[in-house]
Amino acid sequence: MPEAVIRTVAPPPGLLASLDPLLREWLPRQRWFAGKGRPVTGFTLVAATELLPPGARLGLYHLLVRAHQPDPSGPFGSSAPGGGGAHPGDCYQLLIGVREALPPRLAPALIGHVSGGPLAGRTVYEALHDARPAELLLEALRSRARIGGLRFERDPGQEIRPGLVPRLMTVEQSNSSVVYGDTFILKLLRRIVPGINPDLELPLALAREGCPRVPPPTAWLVADPDPADPGETHVLGVLQPFVQGATDGWELALRELAKGEDFVAEARALGRATAEVHTALARALPTVTLGHSRLRTMVAGMTERLAAAVRAVPALRPYATGLGSAYTALEDLAAEGQTWTAQRIHGDLHLGQCLRSPAGKWSLIDFEGEPARPLTERRMPQPVVRDVAAMLRSFDYAARSADPPQPDWAEHCRAAYCSGYAEAAGTDPRTDPVMLRAYETDKAVYEVLYEARHRPQWLPVPLAAVRRLAGPDRT
Repeated sequence: MPEAVIRTVAPPPGLLASLDPLLREWLPRQRWFAGKGRPVTGFTLVAATELLPPGARLGLYHLLVRAHQPDPSGPFGSSAPGGGGAHPGDCYQLLIGVREALPPRLAPALIGHVSGGPLAGRTVYEALHDARPAELLLEALRSRARIGGLRFERDPGQEIRPGLVPRLMTVEQSNSSVVYGDTFILKLLRRIVPGINPDLELPLALAREGCPRVPPPTAWLVADPDPADPGETHVLGVLQPFVQGATDGWELALRELAKGEDFVAEARALGRATAEVHTALARALPTVTLGHSRLRTMVAGMTERLAAAVRAVPALRPYATGLGSAYTALEDLAAEGQTWTAQRIHGDLHLGQCLRSPAGKWSLIDFEGEPARPLTERRMPQPVVRDVAAMLRSFDYAARSADPPQPDWAEHCRAAYCSGYAEAAGTDPRTDPVMLRAYETDKAVYEVLYEARHRPQWLPVPLAAVRRLAGPDRT
């Protein structure tokens, strides 16, 4: 089907200036806003597209705006609480609806009432709460439309039926998702960076390999916001099949814990699913060999993060030497000539990124990686053990969220997960204990810093892992 080109009128001058005071208040309150704790000092308009004219009953704008904030700083770079280094401001994707007044059903979506500029006297709101704007997005994807600087693309081999009823999911954090008739789910990225987003890149690669563990992208929304650099792709959203009736792994694990049931069979199946995804990614995309030089750089980063976290969280100080030994042991192996294979991985794997269908099949979702990390870092090949270590930490979190905590439950799940991984990959992650310990230690140190700053009541969870990882009797 040829692309449908929809001509639109450019947004009126002064649009962003009229929205500025409202966005300064509204944007930091959103769960997906990355710059928590720092004031917004202004905005720059990166791109604007008028999807529906504001003179009608309903107007709709698609905006990419850069939010300016004081430079963050922190030991874990931009992904850690507090960020890191010089910072030009994050770019966010906004869908702004315009009405004379909001009906009661849209009250939670209110951004504010515009007092001046081209929208003076109108009410603006988060348009994803409204069925009509959500329907427009799906129709644009279905027809492969081009609207201003936006390009709606899709897999010609997959059909998108018109008329699917949308509903906004309310449990998102770093992004927003709309479900269409229990058939598709559209994930709209909120923090936008130039380049190929792994949340589109990796599922497309896995679809080419025929990997059934990841829903294949049906359609996607991209833009070239900078006219001076039209070759730089900006991925804005991905439409994938919706796994109806699925339960995410975190919810399922907590449910089994509450019932006093083990999770061993599910953990083993999840290990197999993870290994199948890793194996398919290794076939689809290049792998590299990590030698002493690369490992030395990686260990230096881990060591620096540990030192900074120890300075920030006094509870870590008694364990600093023991934790640091995890990194020196890895560098010693590399210095002796050992090498490791690195490949593309999930990059932010945990129980909440896994879906179990009613039939019992596990799928992996959300391949964006840690959203606040630089895109180049998220797209770098890494040892698969990093994903494994992250999942082992997730089992620990689930077990210690129970009352009382169930550390034995976590250990059984961790062992089963690694066994399941070995069944599908042919290699057990536990046969590389030094690398596994280094990555799990790095993750636990990050967790300590995050919990100390944001959820002090959760701090005992990673501290329990720290004691285990730093002690002489590590398991």
